[in-house]
Amino acid sequence: MSVQGLQVSLVFGAEDQAWIRREGIAVPRFWHGHGAVPVVGDVVRFGGRQFAIRARVWEHDGQSPVLRVFVGDARAPSDTSLGTL
Repeated sequence: MSVQGLQVSLVFGAEDQAWIRREGIAVPRFWHGHGAVPVVGDVVRFGGRQFAIRARVWEHDGQSPVLRVFVGDARAPSDTSLGTL
């Protein structure tokens, strides 16, 4: 599926939203200009933390499709086990 014309919106839990605001972290537009949409199991990393994509919800805002991407709680890079890769 093409991302052209699709708005992708990351949805964070309350604690992660507070951390993002408190630290003044700008959330990158990861999929802007890319030819693929995020899928469950993908991981995004920014601000020294990573977030696994847990669920996706497709919506339409009356003008264009919107993909809400729900992410899990943040993990620090040191929490990551690369043993399963």
